[in-house]
Amino acid sequence: MTAITLTIFDTGYCRQLEAISLRGGEWRMVPFHALAFGISHPERGLVLFDTGYTGHFFDACRTFPLSLYSKVTPVCTHPAQSVAAQLQNQGLDPASVRTVLLSHFHADHIGGVRDFGQAEFVCMKEAYEHVRERRGFAAVRHGFLPPLLPDDFAERVRFVDEREKVLLSDKCCPFTEAYDVFGDGSVLAVELPGHAVGQYGVFLTDENGQDIFLCADAAWSSRAYRENMLPHPLASLIMSDVYAYRETLGKLHELHRRNPTLRIYPTHCADVWRLSQEGQA
Repeated sequence: MTAITLTIFDTGYCRQLEAISLRGGEWRMVPFHALAFGISHPERGLVLFDTGYTGHFFDACRTFPLSLYSKVTPVCTHPAQSVAAQLQNQGLDPASVRTVLLSHFHADHIGGVRDFGQAEFVCMKEAYEHVRERRGFAAVRHGFLPPLLPDDFAERVRFVDEREKVLLSDKCCPFTEAYDVFGDGSVLAVELPGHAVGQYGVFLTDENGQDIFLCADAAWSSRAYRENMLPHPLASLIMSDVYAYRETLGKLHELHRRNPTLRIYPTHCADVWRLSQEGQA
C-alpha cells in the first residue's frame, strides 16, 4: 500500500449548542471547528479531503434566503485560515492541488473549492445529483450554498463511485468494501449514509504505518463513536436519513471496538482540532 502523509487544517468554526451534537451535553454554545485534511500522495501530490470555511462563505450568504444559513450557524473564520492561504504560508501553490475529495456538499466542507482552479473534484454521484439543481430555501434546507461551487464545477467533477470497488481487510470491519480512489490502494472511499446524501469517508495509512479513517460528519466527536452516543433528536432536522445515521454511527462504534489503534477523525471533533493545533495528525 502506498504510504502518505496527512496534514490537518483548521479553517475556522461555527458556534452551536453542545447538547445538539451530543445527547446529554450542556446547553451552551461551543465552537465546532471545520477541519480539512491534506493527503500528500507520492504520485498525486497534495490531495485535499474537503476544504472547510473561507471568506467565500460570507459572500455566498449575502442575499436572502441564503443569508439564513449564516444566521442559523454563525461562522468565525479569518482569511489566513483558508486552506489556500495556509498552503501559501508553507510555500506551496494552491494551483498545484489537482484533486479535492468532497465528502459531501454541506457549506463547511465545500467552502474553499473556488480556491483550487486546477483541481478535479471527487464526490459521490448521488451527492452531486441531490444538490445540483437546488436553489434558495431548498438549498439552505440541505445545508448547501450554490455560490460556493465554481461555474465550471460540472465539467471538473468526477464520481468516486465510478472507480473500482475493492474488498476491505478485516481491520476495517464492519465496513467490507470501498472504492479505490487512485487505483493503488492508498485511499479507499467508504459510503457513510445518514448525515448527508452521498457522504463518504476514506481509509488510508500514513508513512508511519498508522491506519486512519477520515469519517467526515458520520460522527461529530470521538466520544460519539466511542460510546455509540447519538446526538439530540433536534439534530435530525439536518440529517438526510436518521435511521441510516444511526446505523452508520453504530458501524463506527464497532470499527473502533474491533480496532482501537485505528485513528478515526471526525471533521468537527475537538480532539482532532487539538491535534491540528499541535501540528500532529
